[in-house]
Amino acid sequence: MPKDPDTPQRTDGPRHVAIIMDGNGRWAQARGRPRLFGHHAGAKRVREVVEACKDLGIRYLTIFAFSTENWKRTQVEVAGLMNLFRRYISKEMRALHDENVRVRFIGDRVRLDQKLITLMDDLEELTAGNDGVNLTIALNYGGRDEVARATRRLAEDVAEGKLDPLNVDEETLPRYLDTRVLPDPDLVIRTSGEARISNFLLWQSAYAEYEFIDTLWPDFSAEELARLCRSYGRRDRRFGAVKV
Repeated sequence: MPKDPDTPQRTDGPRHVAIIMDGNGRWAQARGRPRLFGHHAGAKRVREVVEACKDLGIRYLTIFAFSTENWKRTQVEVAGLMNLFRRYISKEMRALHDENVRVRFIGDRVRLDQKLITLMDDLEELTAGNDGVNLTIALNYGGRDEVARATRRLAEDVAEGKLDPLNVDEETLPRYLDTRVLPDPDLVIRTSGEARISNFLLWQSAYAEYEFIDTLWPDFSAEELARLCRSYGRRDRRFGAVKV
């Protein structure tokens, strides 16, 4: 939920961290290995980061696993990634549940294969009652696509008389977004040295703090996450207001 934009806020650490996990392919190529080798290494890194969130007081972690634009990659890489997602969910499902992690997926599932969708549904259902770290995995996700889908649903409600268009404001659309049950991210991190947001959580990150770091995702550590959280805690979050 968006915080009061008129109230300057300072905090010791972020409640919700969102990460653009970038650099798997370059990490693998630097080692003379195929790109999928890097994706497998990156998937293993997720476990360490989720565990670190518990120690750092991060209640919500959202990770960018596969974008709506990633379908443009080679068929070999896309097929390998889809297989990796299926294997990861199957392998980690019980461990995530035992660690009290609540898992959600955001993104458009229409293009995903049924086996993967079933695994996603099963993991969400299994962990629905957990109250530890909330892990959200953005899979076939794009910020523009999300807003377009949300707008379509909003327009359908207007057409059916469920919503008065005169009552539509900036508080209305978030109720139609994939993230409607989540707070907005406080801190967005992108690994690999790229300084762009790549269509990730466009609406939700309007007032987020950003960190663009050179570390490739498979090398990202709990220690670096802790350092970025400390840096976040030294920032004054004014949300458009000024100190008096």
